[in-house]
Amino acid sequence: MKRIPLVMTAAIAAIMITLLAAGCSKTKSHIKYSQGTFPDSVVNVSGINTAYDDYNLALYQILGYIPLVFSSNRGSSGGQFDLVQGAVNFKFDQETGDFTLEGAMTQDALLTRLISTANTEGNDFGPYRFFSSIDGFEYMVVASMTGDDGYDFFYTKNQPAYPGYVPEVSGPAPVTLLNSSHNEMYFCLDSSQDSLYFSSDAGGNFDIYVLGRPSGLAFDAWMSGGHQNSNPVNILNSAGDDRCPFVFNKMMVFASDRPGGYGGFDLYYSVSMNGSWTEPVNFGPKINTEYNEFRPVVGGTSDFTNLCMLFSSDRPGGKGGFDIYFTGVEVPW
Repeated sequence: MKRIPLVMTAAIAAIMITLLAAGCSKTKSHIKYSQGTFPDSVVNVSGINTAYDDYNLALYQILGYIPLVFSSNRGSSGGQFDLVQGAVNFKFDQETGDFTLEGAMTQDALLTRLISTANTEGNDFGPYRFFSSIDGFEYMVVASMTGDDGYDFFYTKNQPAYPGYVPEVSGPAPVTLLNSSHNEMYFCLDSSQDSLYFSSDAGGNFDIYVLGRPSGLAFDAWMSGGHQNSNPVNILNSAGDDRCPFVFNKMMVFASDRPGGYGGFDLYYSVSMNGSWTEPVNFGPKINTEYNEFRPVVGGTSDFTNLCMLFSSDRPGGKGGFDIYFTGVEVPW
């Protein structure tokens, strides 16, 4: 199996999908599909991939236009990982049922400022972007290599951008709430932003941990506070490495190299029921391969019959190294 370097994970804030119909002149009589459907075939997002490793993405929202921040070692020709930006565009035709998808690198002014602030002299992995309604700020949490070659969390903070205004970005500041002598990676929040999840090798291998947020406490005050012990989510963890948790609605997706998979890291999901997570389920051979599938993120709305998922894989047939892929998955709740 190809070795995966210690990597980031990260992930997201408000996820919303706007269904785009083809052509403004369509009348209701032309609409054959009241909802869109993301195809369940796995598609390489070729416009943003390179011959190097492109993975560990964060998306801020899913629309017809999806802005992405992800890690890549393209800038160092296969060496250091830095954050870069791109976008995915998709369209569903309500008359024909056709779904189209394309990716491209971008130069968004806010993302350029955000990335230049967050990138360090070491590897930077697992960006996770979110908006906090408590204080009205946007945050991004990244796992960056520290001086002892371990990984700690750092966060940036900015006001939301709007046309003609690109806010200043403060940081990166350490997430002292979570950082320790071990490796902390792949920060994410649940849908209510009441609990955070992350991966740590405090127990020897990487497991998924959870920590609840005190009600009403602003995120910067919480993340910059004193260290608190987190609890392993035992039902999700295994004898292998369990990484990259990401929560959308009642669903958590993550990557694991536990026994019983198809090879390397596979993608799994769990559903929150009655306050607990269910036993993880492997996404199966339509998505997983004998190679490595990593860092999944999902999203969806009632405009679509299913969810969409972006993830990374080093399977053959891509541009080289890890590439970013797109697919549709069923709603499991």
